[in-house]
Amino acid sequence: MSSQSAAQAAIALGANLGDCQATLEAALAALDASPGVRVLARSRWYRSAPVGPPQPDYVNGCALLAVTLEPEALLERLLATERRFGRVRGERWAPRHLDLDLLLMGDQCLASPRLTLPHPRLRERAFVLVPLAEIAPAWIDPISGRSVAHLAAALRDEGGLAALEDEQALAALEP
Repeated sequence: MSSQSAAQAAIALGANLGDCQATLEAALAALDASPGVRVLARSRWYRSAPVGPPQPDYVNGCALLAVTLEPEALLERLLATERRFGRVRGERWAPRHLDLDLLLMGDQCLASPRLTLPHPRLRERAFVLVPLAEIAPAWIDPISGRSVAHLAAALRDEGGLAALEDEQALAALEP
């Protein structure tokens, strides 16, 4: 893929069914192997409380992609990847094996029946902003005009977010 023709996109990844961390890693590898997509970076994985009905905690993270696809084509690639990993769309906020959301694509603002950019709830979710700030702190949200780092700092204490690495380190210290 030519880096000169590639746009940068940010995606959120989440799962709360099965081996979540393995699924998220495999989904990133599948995206990286698909035409027109290259994974540039990924955040650490975080555990977060679910939104919606009672269900297991989620494992969430974000990734930066270089893409030569248009936004709607990238969305279709993300949806196809979800299906490949067992996602069945039905009830809103239901447990899932894989959830991929297109958050940002360059500085584009888009509102179509299938896709809104930036993601309409981007600025409300610590489980998205905190991992995104690890890999793209200076990215400016084209709606608010604020950096991802600034938006993340405002929400950092919400949602019971914990880096999996931190949880594993603490568990290793327990008798």
